[in-house]
Amino acid sequence: MDLSIASFAAAAVVFAATNIDDIVILATFFGTPGLRRHAIVIGQFLGIGAITLVSVGAAHLALRVPEGWTALLGIVPLVLGVHKLIGLRKDTGAGGERSGDPLAAEQRVESRLLSQVATVTAVTAANGGDNLGVYIPLFARDVSIVPSYLIAFAVLTGSWCVLGYALVKNPAGTAVMRRWGHVLLPVDLIVIGGHVLWGARVLLT
Repeated sequence: MDLSIASFAAAAVVFAATNIDDIVILATFFGTPGLRRHAIVIGQFLGIGAITLVSVGAAHLALRVPEGWTALLGIVPLVLGVHKLIGLRKDTGAGGERSGDPLAAEQRVESRLLSQVATVTAVTAANGGDNLGVYIPLFARDVSIVPSYLIAFAVLTGSWCVLGYALVKNPAGTAVMRRWGHVLLPVDLIVIGGHVLWGARVLLT
């Protein structure tokens, strides 16, 4: 079991390289009216945890995920984003304009979809599906590094949540999210879904 400083540093580099885009996604979540902070944090930990545990399990079984299959996870954020856009259209269509209570509007959307924690978990896991291609061979090569990587990933996931929240609390970020946060989230989810699904094109060749 390798718990050296060098192993922690290597884990930090791997995590940062494979999850840098999650900071922007987290900022979008934190800036979305109605999404509770603790639900976002829990969902992020569960999503990263699921990706890591799957990688560890596959590494122990000496399995390799075929190219393109993990990209199908992009269906999850794509469907969530489309569903949220439809919900926004219904909200504006019913009253002529978007509800003056963004919290109530967001809660109505969530009640017709998934719980907030499940939503964040699903998006995080789907967006990190390509991480499996990095983590599995890494862990398969040397399983002794797994404990230090698990600890480092947990610490850095918390740090990512703090950074995402800090982006929103910046005055400029706050102004943008207050005005556009309800629209940015579904659009962001659709873009993520499309980007991830693009990797599945190899299955058609």
